[in-house]
Amino acid sequence: MGEGTTEMKDSIARNRDLLREMKEILLANVVMAAEIPSPTGGERRLSRFLSDRFTECRLSDIADDQAGNMAGVLPGRNPRRNLLLAAHTDKVWPESEDHTVSVGVGTMSGRGIADNSLGVAVLATLPLLLERLDLQFDANLILLGTSRSFGRGNLGGMRFFLENTDREIDGALCVEGIDLGRLSYSSLGMARGEIRAEDAGNTQSVDLATSGVISSLHSLIGRILEMNRSYYPESRILLGTVEAVSGFNVPPQSGRLQFEIRGTDAAQVAAIEKTVVSIAASLDAESTEVDVEVEMFAHRKPGDLGVGHPLVRKARAVLGELGVKPKVEPSISELAALLQAGIPALTLGVTKGAHRHTFRESISVDPIFDGLAQLVAVLEFMDRNGEAQS
Repeated sequence: MGEGTTEMKDSIARNRDLLREMKEILLANVVMAAEIPSPTGGERRLSRFLSDRFTECRLSDIADDQAGNMAGVLPGRNPRRNLLLAAHTDKVWPESEDHTVSVGVGTMSGRGIADNSLGVAVLATLPLLLERLDLQFDANLILLGTSRSFGRGNLGGMRFFLENTDREIDGALCVEGIDLGRLSYSSLGMARGEIRAEDAGNTQSVDLATSGVISSLHSLIGRILEMNRSYYPESRILLGTVEAVSGFNVPPQSGRLQFEIRGTDAAQVAAIEKTVVSIAASLDAESTEVDVEVEMFAHRKPGDLGVGHPLVRKARAVLGELGVKPKVEPSISELAALLQAGIPALTLGVTKGAHRHTFRESISVDPIFDGLAQLVAVLEFMDRNGEAQS
């Protein structure tokens, strides 16, 4: 099936129409996956949901592992080849938050529904979708719900799977709920950490007496922002959480600053990390009032499949036939581990969405079937053109 041909366009349109017939089953799985809390490190219940669906679909080799991943295999005609379809099962929300899904006109909303309950639901439903399309692949299709993606998880699930699987992976797709059009074929270098400030119990200055550790965090942030101005846009330091909780009239005695360094140059990312650690160490050494310490807990290496790779070209062509403009952006998620392992891989989005990582997080229903037709077309290409993947 050639790129840009009438045959490809007709096939995608036909598949999309057939996939719409599975709407009720898919959306039921989206709701169930979204309403199960699954914080990083606490994915067991959502993994069990996947296991139940894999069992109902009669997949083989259904198993979890020590990292909390859940896998099932849809056997192909050629047992020597293996394709991987992965979606992370963890969400940024703790179990204590309300995970109720609201269904509106053409939309669904709820904590984690876009990132990544929809992706998990695609894994859970895919065997039925392929059956509806009357598709059987030559390669085995490994469906993998990965654990410990976010934060301190540091892609622990995917890393564990790649280090311990006895199957050689010929190609992989990472499924994210949003956004349709996302095309990630490269990964950024990354270093993630947290700086903590604690009152040392030796208050002498006006700053500490009136603002607690806020003054130290303010100094840190100012210096990091100045570094950003020097390195941006090739590299950047993203400030995530800034926290120093107390009351209106009690200066906070502890606080933290969570940050992430991203860039295409591994050496530059490492140099920026060294400088940030040095800044924090100097603040700690200069002050007898505040103890400052740094913990670096996640790293990524840059990787790039290349814009000219056949898999990238095919994904672009499929999006073009769907009338969707590709949004090319590097990734720091499971794609990074796959590229580092030398596996040809992409990250693709399924639908449009909004308000990611807020309580208003939402997805649009209708574009989901474009996203599913996209996934199927790219998987078919990977299955039929194994020799073009390396």
